Amino acid sequence: MTGIRKIFLCVLCAVALESAAQDSCYLKVHFLYGSTRKTKYKDTEKKWFGGKLGGHVGIESDSNQIVNFVTNGSFHVFSSKENRHSRYAIHSEEAFYAILGGNADSAKKAIVYVPITPQQKARFDSIASCYLEQTPYDYALFGMRCGAAGYDILGQVGVLPAYPTSKTYKKIFYPKKLRKRLFKKAEENGWKIEKIEGTTRRKWERD
Repeated sequence: MTGIRKIFLCVLCAVALESAAQDSCYLKVHFLYGSTRKTKYKDTEKKWFGGKLGGHVGIESDSNQIVNFVTNGSFHVFSSKENRHSRYAIHSEEAFYAILGGNADSAKKAIVYVPITPQQKARFDSIASCYLEQTPYDYALFGMRCGAAGYDILGQVGVLPAYPTSKTYKKIFYPKKLRKRLFKKAEENGWKIEKIEGTTRRKWERD
């Protein structure tokens, strides 16, 4: 094989690898597990909102920028269209996993790597931009919260079946409901799931 031919083949391989890398897009869906303090650590561990049925959900498209739905003001029991106490925010991974209190390194977490097309990536970025600009719904106990909000975006992107808002928050009442659906789909499609166990000072929810 001549030197010119070798160079030509190397260039072709490099182009093919670059093209494959561009086509390999992922959404990383982050789950912070709900938990309660163990009795002997009540003086050092913080009480978390929601306990074992709490936790948090966020979606990462760009490196270390997790889009998530949070309260903004007093907590509403029933949602209000006129007085929305909510917002979408971007957190780093460290800030996301420390959002309920405590150290991010001691949190129980799971990350689902969802393969998407460049078109789905563009769709996600567009939705995130709009939601960050203006919140689409209120944050309420009987309404949209982080799990339902995460499902809403994944449904619009085409990762999961899309539902109207009123149906979404009834089906995804807390983060575990979304996590179970994504874990099942990940198992069926061979998607990567990364799990990290949390501190032994807390009682964590189970899958």
